[in-house]
Amino acid sequence: MFGCCVAGRLLQTNLTQVDDTHAYFELPNASAINHVCVFLLGDVPFPEGFGCAVHLYWPGKGFQLLGMLSNEKPSAIFRLRSTFSSSTTSATQDRFSSFLAAPNDVIAILGLSIEPLAQLQVQLASLQSAGVLVESRPDLTRDPAALAERIVKHLFNYISGFTGGGVTPEVAVPMSLIAKWYESFLGKVRAGGVGFLERAE
Repeated sequence: MFGCCVAGRLLQTNLTQVDDTHAYFELPNASAINHVCVFLLGDVPFPEGFGCAVHLYWPGKGFQLLGMLSNEKPSAIFRLRSTFSSSTTSATQDRFSSFLAAPNDVIAILGLSIEPLAQLQVQLASLQSAGVLVESRPDLTRDPAALAERIVKHLFNYISGFTGGGVTPEVAVPMSLIAKWYESFLGKVRAGGVGFLERAE
């Protein structure tokens, strides 16, 4: 029913079923993971009025609700790095605990819990009101480090388009090219804010 893909790795379909409404994926080498995509395979839809909570278990830190899937939203990308916050354990999350790796292991667990949509909306609303990011992308207007990282990536991608083989220490970049990027960049920011940086991931 579910698939999982860590950016830069092969697709995972090795889902471990806990019971009728709970399952999980193991995510090895978790400290190297930036983003993970979770999706419905398309063969079995959710029952009417139900969806799926997506949780991350990080050894030694407990569970964190990342977001949800539904028939209307059959896939989502979540940013794992720098999004973990202190969490509370619930009965739903406890169902996974007997199947988890030892705290010293670098394997994280991506837990999936099928629940009524109304219940999922309440969980997501409580995360948003607590200021926890539910979606994969950070709010660039509130995270200066993430904003700076995206701006630098945008500059490097722009310059790489002119250098052919990418940007290396040996490549000389004319200041006129950086000035042209700067003018284009400011035009985009003035026209629509920094949203285009989120799409440039």
